[in-house]
Amino acid sequence: MNNRKSFYVTTPIYYVNDKPHIGHAYTTILADVLSRFHRDKNDDTFFLTGTDEHGQKVQESAEARGIAPQEHCDNMVKHFKENWEKLNITNDFFIRTTFDFHKKTVQKILQQLWEKGEIYESEYGGYYCVGCERYYTEKELEDGKCPQHQKEPEYIKEKNYFFKMGKYQDWLINYIQLNPNFIQPEHRKNEVLGFLKNPLNDLCISRPKSRLKWGIELPFDNKYVTYVWFDALLNYVTGIGYGQDQEKFNKFWPANYHLIGKDIVTTHCVYWPTMMKAIGIPMPKTIYAHGWWLMDKAKMSKSLNNIVSPLDLIDTYGVDSVRYYLIRDMMLGQDSNFTEDNFTTRYNAELANDFGNLANRVTTLIKKNYDSVVPFPQETGDAENDLINTAKTLSDNVYKKIEDFKLNQATDEIISFIRSINKYMEITQPWKLVKTDKESTGTILYIATEALRLGAQLLHPIMPTKIESLLKALPLDDKKNKFSWGVLKPGEKIDAFDSLFPRIIKKKKPAPQKQKKPEINLITFEEVGRVNLITAKVLAAEQIPETNKLLKLSVDTGLEKRQIVAGIADHYSPEEILGKNIVIVANLQPAKIRGVESQGMLLAAKKGKKLRLITIDGDIAPGASVG
Repeated sequence: MNNRKSFYVTTPIYYVNDKPHIGHAYTTILADVLSRFHRDKNDDTFFLTGTDEHGQKVQESAEARGIAPQEHCDNMVKHFKENWEKLNITNDFFIRTTFDFHKKTVQKILQQLWEKGEIYESEYGGYYCVGCERYYTEKELEDGKCPQHQKEPEYIKEKNYFFKMGKYQDWLINYIQLNPNFIQPEHRKNEVLGFLKNPLNDLCISRPKSRLKWGIELPFDNKYVTYVWFDALLNYVTGIGYGQDQEKFNKFWPANYHLIGKDIVTTHCVYWPTMMKAIGIPMPKTIYAHGWWLMDKAKMSKSLNNIVSPLDLIDTYGVDSVRYYLIRDMMLGQDSNFTEDNFTTRYNAELANDFGNLANRVTTLIKKNYDSVVPFPQETGDAENDLINTAKTLSDNVYKKIEDFKLNQATDEIISFIRSINKYMEITQPWKLVKTDKESTGTILYIATEALRLGAQLLHPIMPTKIESLLKALPLDDKKNKFSWGVLKPGEKIDAFDSLFPRIIKKKKPAPQKQKKPEINLITFEEVGRVNLITAKVLAAEQIPETNKLLKLSVDTGLEKRQIVAGIADHYSPEEILGKNIVIVANLQPAKIRGVESQGMLLAAKKGKKLRLITIDGDIAPGASVG
């Protein structure tokens, strides 16, 4: 009989309107670390991630680039897959909502709900935010703006189809109260219960094709496509076989954890449970909403231009150190502030000094004094027994904290244990003792190396690459439980391995040079008046082939559309510049740049390597005079 436990963890599926940033990376690394911990315990583990590929934002992005929505999705998915490969993510499946099996299952569920009377047709008017792809009531808006994007949504009134979400309000409140682990952490649960004190409206689950064509067609009305959230949320069950492979679905459902960011709590803790209740699918065990990574205490976002790319961090510091920092530094459920100084301090103190130096010290002493052969331990004293007793309870303590979603505390416990090995080495001083008592020194080095091995084993889910290089170098008894004491085999050689975590040397910033006052060539008012500056809205943008810096822009000047070539591709992607209200020189003589005609010049500010476009604060029509 198979007594192995099943463990199923999911990330949100990420929207393909931009490349992944550290917020996406954090959720995915967190899921990967949890799945690796459970694999190390020999649990049957399934880890699902993927991309959300339908909806208005995708359609608009594709139209702006002049390509089909599917081609846009295919291009953007590559960025996620490349990032996850570089971050050493071991997902069992990568789901895309454009997969045929997902679309067919979504349609099958919609048809079932329609036949059960859970979906009805009605006319509806509401404030629609394209960024969120959802309607807001007037009460939900903040000063008339979307609370997430701080933009005024468009009021839309049209005929649509609705899911009877409101009928499940009392059931959902009761379920949340009777199942305290269903929504975590506690303050998010209270937030959802607070939301449910107001009447719960029915959910609009369609969009007319006259407005949006890029979606899954309703099986009972081909003039409509499915609302993107109704489609996306079903990935958690379609991704493990619902409607296709019932045996696999039954093995892993209900999910142990849906990991989400705090900005999508309502969709996952209100929409999703009511959908499952109507379909007849059991609830997941826990929906866990973590906080945001902040940069200078502001949420990382494209509009604030403060996004940290996970690939940039990896290229500079290595994948394992980035994974370690993200898991070590965020208290789950709370926001955490990212700074490079914090990262460097944590890396040098805990990885370079505590862990890396210990690994180098014990293996170098064995190499130098025992020809790299692990010495046999002899009689142990109080210092050895204290360390061994701590080691024997370490894995249980660490796993308890992981089950309680205290990964930063679990990591701290492992590092504290590593520090205790260093302290043991300082007390026993084997580098001195070996000159007079090689047998006792051998015992010290065996105890220290085996303790290091156990600490490393527990750090493996967080830093798999570096830890595997260390564990492969040690002679281990693979017949023993990897979390028990005595896995290190005496009498066998330790292989060479590369330095684990070289110290980061902070470069001193050069003293600021006194800048000479720039010479200014004064001009007259008449000369200024010859330059016609106007506002223009960017309608489309694309990179000019075989160039690294040039973008070709199509802009609306109020009277006509113009083409402008701008050397800003190092600083702005085509997606980032779309819709911006910029300032252009309108009366510049046209010129060809790399064979492409440019009918004007945009204005930008540059200092050093940093460049930012001159844009207009607030709404103003294209063609407005700038003076």
